Amino acid sequence: MSQLDIPLRGIDHLRFFVGNARQSAYFYRNAFGFDVIAYAGLETKTRHEAGYVLRQGDITFVLASPLGPEHPDSYRIVQHGDGVQDIALQVDDVAAAYRMAIERGAGGVQPPTLLEDEHGVYEYAVIRAYGDTTHSFVNRDRYRGVFAPGYKPLDPDRYSPRTFEPVGLHSIDHIVGNVEEGKMDEWVHFYERVLGFSQLISFDDKDISTDYSALMSKVVQGGGGRIKFPINEPAKSRRRSQIEEYLNFYRGPGVQHIALATDNIIETVRALRHNDVSFLRVPRAYYDMLPERIGLIEENIAELADLGILVDRDDEGYMLQIFTKPVEDRPTLFFEIIERHGSKSFGKGNFKALFEAIEREQARRGTL
Repeated sequence: MSQLDIPLRGIDHLRFFVGNARQSAYFYRNAFGFDVIAYAGLETKTRHEAGYVLRQGDITFVLASPLGPEHPDSYRIVQHGDGVQDIALQVDDVAAAYRMAIERGAGGVQPPTLLEDEHGVYEYAVIRAYGDTTHSFVNRDRYRGVFAPGYKPLDPDRYSPRTFEPVGLHSIDHIVGNVEEGKMDEWVHFYERVLGFSQLISFDDKDISTDYSALMSKVVQGGGGRIKFPINEPAKSRRRSQIEEYLNFYRGPGVQHIALATDNIIETVRALRHNDVSFLRVPRAYYDMLPERIGLIEENIAELADLGILVDRDDEGYMLQIFTKPVEDRPTLFFEIIERHGSKSFGKGNFKALFEAIEREQARRGTL
Protein backbone atom coordinates (compact mmCIF):
# COMPACT_ATOMS: atom_id res chain seq x y z
CA MET A 1 0.00 0.00 0.00
CA SER A 2 1.41 3.38 -0.95
CA GLN A 3 1.26 6.44 1.25
CA LEU A 4 -1.31 7.83 -1.19
CA ASP A 5 -3.80 5.09 -0.37
CA ILE A 6 -6.57 5.64 2.11
CA PRO A 7 -6.72 2.24 3.86
CA LEU A 8 -9.95 0.72 2.53
CA ARG A 9 -11.12 -2.70 3.68
CA GLY A 10 -13.87 -3.15 1.12
CA ILE A 11 -17.46 -2.21 0.35
CA ASP A 12 -19.55 -2.04 3.52
CA HIS A 13 -22.98 -1.54 1.94
CA LEU A 14 -24.93 0.16 -0.82
CA ARG A 15 -27.67 2.59 0.15
CA PHE A 16 -30.56 2.88 -2.30
CA PHE A 17 -32.97 5.80 -2.06
CA VAL A 18 -36.37 4.58 -3.24
CA GLY A 19 -40.00 5.62 -3.37
CA ASN A 20 -41.29 2.76 -1.22
CA ALA A 21 -38.65 0.93 0.82
CA ARG A 22 -41.03 -1.73 2.09
CA GLN A 23 -42.09 -2.75 -1.42
CA SER A 24 -38.50 -2.56 -2.71
CA ALA A 25 -37.37 -4.83 0.11
CA TYR A 26 -40.08 -7.29 -0.88
CA PHE A 27 -38.77 -7.23 -4.47
CA TYR A 28 -35.12 -7.85 -3.57
CA ARG A 29 -36.15 -10.52 -1.08
CA ASN A 30 -38.38 -12.47 -3.43
CA ALA A 31 -36.60 -11.83 -6.74
CA PHE A 32 -32.91 -11.76 -5.73
CA GLY A 33 -32.98 -13.94 -2.62
CA PHE A 34 -31.89 -11.37 -0.02
CA ASP A 35 -32.77 -11.75 3.64
CA VAL A 36 -34.39 -8.69 5.23
CA ILE A 37 -32.57 -8.43 8.56
CA ALA A 38 -33.22 -4.97 10.03
CA TYR A 39 -35.62 -2.06 9.96
CA ALA A 40 -35.61 1.63 10.92
CA GLY A 41 -38.70 3.81 10.96
CA LEU A 42 -41.40 5.24 13.16
CA GLU A 43 -41.45 2.15 15.39
CA THR A 44 -37.70 2.55 16.07
CA LYS A 45 -38.01 6.32 16.69
CA THR A 46 -36.61 7.24 13.26
CA ARG A 47 -38.98 10.02 12.21
CA HIS A 48 -37.71 11.20 8.81
CA GLU A 49 -37.34 7.95 6.83
CA ALA A 50 -37.97 4.23 6.73
CA GLY A 51 -35.08 1.90 6.01
CA TYR A 52 -34.61 -1.83 5.48
CA VAL A 53 -31.30 -3.71 5.61
CA LEU A 54 -30.97 -6.70 3.28
CA ARG A 55 -28.13 -9.20 3.24
CA GLN A 56 -26.95 -12.14 1.17
CA GLY A 57 -23.44 -13.50 1.70
CA ASP A 58 -21.18 -10.46 2.09
CA ILE A 59 -23.59 -8.18 0.17
CA THR A 60 -25.53 -5.60 2.19
CA PHE A 61 -28.17 -3.33 0.67
CA VAL A 62 -29.93 -0.56 2.59
CA LEU A 63 -33.23 0.60 1.08
CA ALA A 64 -34.44 3.96 2.41
CA SER A 65 -37.54 6.07 1.70
CA PRO A 66 -38.52 9.54 2.93
CA LEU A 67 -41.48 9.81 5.30
CA GLY A 68 -42.29 13.31 4.09
CA PRO A 69 -41.27 16.05 1.65
CA GLU A 70 -39.11 17.72 4.31
CA HIS A 71 -36.56 14.89 4.01
CA PRO A 72 -33.38 16.52 2.59
CA ASP A 73 -33.13 13.85 -0.14
CA SER A 74 -36.81 13.64 -1.11
CA TYR A 75 -36.04 15.44 -4.40
CA ARG A 76 -34.16 12.33 -5.54
CA ILE A 77 -37.37 10.39 -6.09
CA VAL A 78 -38.69 12.85 -8.68
CA GLN A 79 -35.32 13.62 -10.25
CA HIS A 80 -33.73 10.18 -10.41
CA GLY A 81 -36.37 7.61 -9.54
CA ASP A 82 -35.09 4.74 -7.41
CA GLY A 83 -31.32 4.46 -7.46
CA VAL A 84 -28.06 4.07 -5.58
CA GLN A 85 -27.44 7.03 -3.30
CA ASP A 86 -24.30 5.95 -1.45
CA ILE A 87 -21.46 3.44 -1.84
CA ALA A 88 -20.19 2.92 1.70
CA LEU A 89 -16.54 1.92 2.16
CA GLN A 90 -15.11 0.22 5.25
CA VAL A 91 -12.08 2.05 6.63
CA ASP A 92 -9.69 1.64 9.54
CA ASP A 93 -10.04 5.26 10.67
CA VAL A 94 -13.02 7.38 9.62
CA ALA A 95 -11.56 10.70 10.74
CA ALA A 96 -8.24 10.11 8.97
CA ALA A 97 -9.93 8.90 5.78
CA TYR A 98 -12.22 11.92 5.69
CA ARG A 99 -9.39 14.37 6.42
CA MET A 100 -7.19 12.90 3.67
CA ALA A 101 -10.04 12.92 1.15
CA ILE A 102 -10.91 16.57 1.87
CA GLU A 103 -7.25 17.61 1.70
CA ARG A 104 -7.06 16.00 -1.74
CA GLY A 105 -10.03 17.91 -3.08
CA ALA A 106 -13.11 15.82 -2.24
CA GLY A 107 -16.31 17.65 -1.36
CA GLY A 108 -17.51 17.02 2.16
CA VAL A 109 -21.13 16.07 2.92
CA GLN A 110 -20.96 14.83 6.53
CA PRO A 111 -17.90 15.21 8.78
CA PRO A 112 -16.89 12.30 11.03
CA THR A 113 -19.91 11.46 13.17
CA LEU A 114 -20.40 9.02 16.05
CA LEU A 115 -23.74 7.25 16.47
CA GLU A 116 -24.17 5.36 19.73
CA ASP A 117 -26.72 3.02 21.27
CA GLU A 118 -26.71 0.08 23.67
CA HIS A 119 -24.78 -2.00 21.10
CA GLY A 120 -21.81 0.34 20.83
CA VAL A 121 -20.48 3.08 18.58
CA TYR A 122 -20.86 3.33 14.80
CA GLU A 123 -18.67 5.93 13.06
CA TYR A 124 -19.10 7.38 9.58
CA ALA A 125 -18.39 10.36 7.32
CA VAL A 126 -19.53 11.19 3.78
CA ILE A 127 -17.88 12.72 0.69
CA ARG A 128 -19.26 13.53 -2.78
CA ALA A 129 -18.65 11.43 -5.89
CA TYR A 130 -20.12 11.72 -9.41
CA GLY A 131 -23.55 13.35 -9.71
CA ASP A 132 -25.56 13.01 -6.50
CA THR A 133 -23.73 9.81 -5.56
CA THR A 134 -21.72 9.79 -2.34
CA HIS A 135 -19.16 7.63 -0.55
CA SER A 136 -19.48 7.00 3.14
CA PHE A 137 -16.44 6.01 5.17
CA VAL A 138 -17.66 3.52 7.77
CA ASN A 139 -16.09 1.88 10.80
CA ARG A 140 -18.12 -0.51 12.93
CA ASP A 141 -15.28 -2.08 14.96
CA ARG A 142 -16.95 -0.92 18.18
CA TYR A 143 -20.50 -1.72 17.09
CA ARG A 144 -22.23 -5.04 17.76
CA GLY A 145 -25.80 -4.25 16.68
CA VAL A 146 -27.62 -5.62 13.65
CA PHE A 147 -26.52 -2.74 11.37
CA ALA A 148 -26.32 0.75 12.88
CA PRO A 149 -28.00 2.80 15.61
CA GLY A 150 -31.63 3.42 14.70
CA TYR A 151 -31.99 -0.02 13.11
CA LYS A 152 -33.55 -2.94 14.95
CA PRO A 153 -33.77 -6.63 14.07
CA LEU A 154 -36.75 -7.17 11.84
CA ASP A 155 -40.07 -7.72 13.60
CA PRO A 156 -41.72 -10.93 12.30
CA ASP A 157 -44.99 -8.99 12.13
CA ARG A 158 -43.45 -6.80 9.42
CA TYR A 159 -41.83 -9.57 7.36
CA SER A 160 -42.61 -13.25 7.80
CA PRO A 161 -39.65 -15.62 8.22
CA ARG A 162 -37.95 -16.80 5.03
CA THR A 163 -39.55 -19.73 3.25
CA PHE A 164 -36.98 -19.98 0.42
CA GLU A 165 -33.20 -20.16 -0.01
CA PRO A 166 -30.80 -17.44 -1.19
CA VAL A 167 -29.88 -17.69 -4.86
CA GLY A 168 -26.13 -18.08 -4.31
CA LEU A 169 -24.89 -14.48 -4.55
CA HIS A 170 -21.97 -13.89 -2.20
CA SER A 171 -20.19 -10.56 -2.88
CA ILE A 172 -20.06 -7.38 -4.94
CA ASP A 173 -17.61 -7.82 -7.83
CA HIS A 174 -17.77 -4.25 -9.18
CA ILE A 175 -20.01 -1.18 -9.37
CA VAL A 176 -20.31 0.75 -12.63
CA GLY A 177 -20.88 4.51 -12.81
CA ASN A 178 -22.09 6.47 -15.85
CA VAL A 179 -20.85 10.05 -16.27
CA GLU A 180 -21.29 12.74 -18.93
CA GLU A 181 -19.30 12.83 -22.16
CA GLY A 182 -15.84 14.19 -21.49
CA LYS A 183 -16.02 13.54 -17.72
CA MET A 184 -14.66 9.98 -17.51
CA ASP A 185 -11.00 10.94 -17.10
CA GLU A 186 -11.94 13.60 -14.55
CA TRP A 187 -13.54 10.95 -12.32
CA VAL A 188 -10.78 8.42 -12.92
CA HIS A 189 -8.34 11.08 -11.69
CA PHE A 190 -10.63 11.80 -8.72
CA TYR A 191 -10.39 8.20 -7.55
CA GLU A 192 -6.64 8.14 -8.16
CA ARG A 193 -6.00 11.47 -6.42
CA VAL A 194 -8.51 11.32 -3.58
CA LEU A 195 -8.68 7.62 -2.67
CA GLY A 196 -5.36 6.38 -4.06
CA PHE A 197 -6.98 4.03 -6.58
CA SER A 198 -5.09 2.76 -9.63
CA GLN A 199 -6.33 2.29 -13.17
CA LEU A 200 -6.85 -1.38 -13.94
CA ILE A 201 -7.97 -1.36 -17.58
CA SER A 202 -9.48 0.93 -20.21
CA PHE A 203 -11.76 0.46 -23.21
CA ASP A 204 -12.30 2.96 -26.00
CA ASP A 205 -15.01 3.27 -28.65
CA LYS A 206 -13.17 0.74 -30.84
CA ASP A 207 -13.63 -1.87 -28.09
CA ILE A 208 -17.18 -0.92 -27.09
CA SER A 209 -19.23 -0.07 -30.16
CA THR A 210 -21.88 -1.33 -32.53
CA ASP A 211 -23.11 -0.01 -35.86
CA TYR A 212 -25.16 2.58 -33.97
CA SER A 213 -23.68 3.51 -30.61
CA ALA A 214 -20.44 3.56 -28.64
CA LEU A 215 -19.02 4.28 -25.22
CA MET A 216 -15.69 4.50 -23.44
CA SER A 217 -14.83 3.01 -20.07
CA LYS A 218 -11.96 2.92 -17.57
CA VAL A 219 -11.78 0.70 -14.50
CA VAL A 220 -10.22 1.91 -11.26
CA GLN A 221 -9.55 -0.25 -8.23
CA GLY A 222 -8.58 0.22 -4.61
CA GLY A 223 -8.55 -1.55 -1.28
CA GLY A 224 -5.98 -4.09 -2.49
CA GLY A 225 -8.15 -4.90 -5.50
CA ARG A 226 -11.26 -5.57 -3.39
CA ILE A 227 -13.07 -2.46 -4.75
CA LYS A 228 -13.52 -2.02 -8.51
CA PHE A 229 -15.34 0.89 -10.16
CA PRO A 230 -15.68 0.98 -13.97
CA ILE A 231 -16.49 4.53 -15.11
CA ASN A 232 -18.36 4.91 -18.44
CA GLU A 233 -18.96 7.90 -20.69
CA PRO A 234 -20.78 8.06 -24.05
CA ALA A 235 -18.80 8.36 -27.28
CA LYS A 236 -19.81 9.99 -30.54
CA SER A 237 -22.13 7.67 -32.49
CA ARG A 238 -24.99 7.53 -34.98
CA ARG A 239 -27.65 6.88 -32.36
CA ARG A 240 -28.23 7.47 -28.65
CA SER A 241 -26.05 5.07 -26.65
CA GLN A 242 -27.15 3.20 -23.54
CA ILE A 243 -25.07 5.68 -21.49
CA GLU A 244 -26.92 8.66 -22.99
CA GLU A 245 -30.23 6.92 -22.37
CA TYR A 246 -29.25 6.40 -18.73
CA LEU A 247 -28.10 10.01 -18.28
CA ASN A 248 -31.33 11.30 -19.82
CA PHE A 249 -33.63 9.25 -17.61
CA TYR A 250 -31.58 9.38 -14.41
CA ARG A 251 -31.15 13.11 -15.00
CA GLY A 252 -27.42 13.00 -14.50
CA PRO A 253 -24.51 10.73 -13.56
CA GLY A 254 -25.09 7.77 -11.30
CA VAL A 255 -24.63 4.06 -10.67
CA GLN A 256 -25.59 2.12 -13.79
CA HIS A 257 -25.18 -1.46 -12.62
CA ILE A 258 -23.94 -3.63 -9.80
CA ALA A 259 -22.10 -6.89 -10.53
CA LEU A 260 -22.90 -9.59 -7.98
CA ALA A 261 -20.64 -12.63 -7.76
CA THR A 262 -21.67 -16.28 -7.49
CA ASP A 263 -19.77 -19.56 -7.42
CA ASN A 264 -22.37 -21.31 -9.61
CA ILE A 265 -23.86 -18.98 -12.19
CA ILE A 266 -25.98 -21.70 -13.79
CA GLU A 267 -27.81 -22.48 -10.56
CA THR A 268 -28.02 -18.79 -9.61
CA VAL A 269 -29.54 -17.78 -12.95
CA ARG A 270 -31.97 -20.70 -12.84
CA ALA A 271 -33.10 -19.55 -9.40
CA LEU A 272 -33.41 -15.92 -10.50
CA ARG A 273 -35.40 -16.87 -13.59
CA HIS A 274 -37.67 -18.95 -11.36
CA ASN A 275 -38.15 -15.76 -9.30
CA ASP A 276 -39.19 -13.85 -12.47
CA VAL A 277 -35.97 -11.84 -12.89
CA SER A 278 -35.70 -10.80 -16.57
CA PHE A 279 -32.37 -11.00 -18.42
CA LEU A 280 -31.02 -9.68 -21.70
CA ARG A 281 -30.61 -12.32 -24.44
CA VAL A 282 -28.05 -12.54 -27.24
CA PRO A 283 -28.65 -14.32 -30.59
CA ARG A 284 -28.17 -18.09 -30.67
CA ALA A 285 -25.33 -17.63 -33.17
CA TYR A 286 -23.22 -16.26 -30.30
CA TYR A 287 -23.00 -19.81 -28.90
CA ASP A 288 -22.15 -21.40 -32.24
CA MET A 289 -18.89 -19.44 -32.27
CA LEU A 290 -18.18 -19.80 -28.53
CA PRO A 291 -16.05 -23.02 -28.46
CA GLU A 292 -13.58 -21.65 -31.00
CA ARG A 293 -13.37 -18.25 -29.28
CA ILE A 294 -13.22 -19.42 -25.65
CA GLY A 295 -11.68 -22.90 -25.71
CA LEU A 296 -12.26 -25.49 -23.00
CA ILE A 297 -14.51 -24.55 -20.07
CA GLU A 298 -16.10 -26.57 -17.28
CA GLU A 299 -19.67 -25.60 -18.10
CA ASN A 300 -21.94 -27.15 -20.70
CA ILE A 301 -22.38 -24.69 -23.58
CA ALA A 302 -25.92 -25.92 -24.29
CA GLU A 303 -26.89 -25.02 -20.70
CA LEU A 304 -25.26 -21.62 -21.04
CA ALA A 305 -27.12 -21.01 -24.31
CA ASP A 306 -30.42 -22.07 -22.76
CA LEU A 307 -29.97 -19.56 -19.94
CA GLY A 308 -28.33 -16.78 -22.02
CA ILE A 309 -25.07 -16.73 -20.05
CA LEU A 310 -22.06 -15.10 -21.77
CA VAL A 311 -18.43 -16.27 -21.57
CA ASP A 312 -15.11 -14.48 -22.05
CA ARG A 313 -11.46 -15.39 -21.54
CA ASP A 314 -8.26 -13.50 -20.79
CA ASP A 315 -4.67 -14.56 -20.06
CA GLU A 316 -5.57 -15.63 -16.51
CA GLY A 317 -8.69 -17.68 -17.09
CA TYR A 318 -12.32 -17.25 -18.07
CA MET A 319 -15.45 -15.66 -16.67
CA LEU A 320 -19.19 -16.04 -17.11
CA GLN A 321 -21.66 -13.17 -16.94
CA ILE A 322 -25.27 -12.23 -17.60
CA PHE A 323 -27.15 -8.94 -17.28
CA THR A 324 -30.67 -8.27 -16.06
CA LYS A 325 -32.99 -5.87 -17.78
CA PRO A 326 -33.48 -2.59 -15.86
CA VAL A 327 -35.15 -3.19 -12.50
CA GLU A 328 -36.88 0.22 -12.51
CA ASP A 329 -39.53 1.70 -14.81
CA ARG A 330 -36.85 4.11 -15.99
CA PRO A 331 -34.13 2.41 -18.10
CA THR A 332 -31.48 3.07 -15.48
CA LEU A 333 -30.29 0.59 -12.82
CA PHE A 334 -29.65 -3.07 -13.65
CA PHE A 335 -27.58 -5.97 -12.29
CA GLU A 336 -24.86 -8.25 -13.59
CA ILE A 337 -24.36 -11.79 -12.31
CA ILE A 338 -20.75 -12.94 -12.64
CA GLU A 339 -18.67 -16.04 -11.96
CA ARG A 340 -14.88 -15.87 -12.34
CA HIS A 341 -12.51 -18.74 -13.08
CA GLY A 342 -9.24 -16.84 -12.76
CA SER A 343 -10.16 -14.12 -15.25
CA LYS A 344 -9.90 -10.52 -14.09
CA SER A 345 -11.57 -9.15 -17.24
CA PHE A 346 -14.92 -7.41 -17.65
CA GLY A 347 -16.13 -9.33 -20.70
CA LYS A 348 -14.51 -7.37 -23.54
CA GLY A 349 -15.23 -10.23 -25.97
CA ASN A 350 -18.95 -9.96 -25.15
CA PHE A 351 -19.31 -6.20 -25.59
CA LYS A 352 -20.62 -6.20 -29.15
CA ALA A 353 -23.21 -8.95 -28.60
CA LEU A 354 -24.27 -7.45 -25.27
CA PHE A 355 -24.64 -3.91 -26.55
CA GLU A 356 -26.62 -5.07 -29.57
CA ALA A 357 -28.97 -6.79 -27.13
CA ILE A 358 -29.26 -3.54 -25.16
CA GLU A 359 -29.95 -1.64 -28.39
CA ARG A 360 -32.81 -4.02 -29.22
CA GLU A 361 -34.35 -3.11 -25.85
CA GLN A 362 -33.73 0.59 -26.52
CA ALA A 363 -35.46 0.26 -29.90
CA ARG A 364 -38.49 -1.28 -28.17
CA ARG A 365 -38.56 1.71 -25.80
CA GLY A 366 -38.11 4.18 -28.65
CA THR A 367 -34.97 5.64 -27.08
CA LEU A 368 -32.23 4.44 -29.46
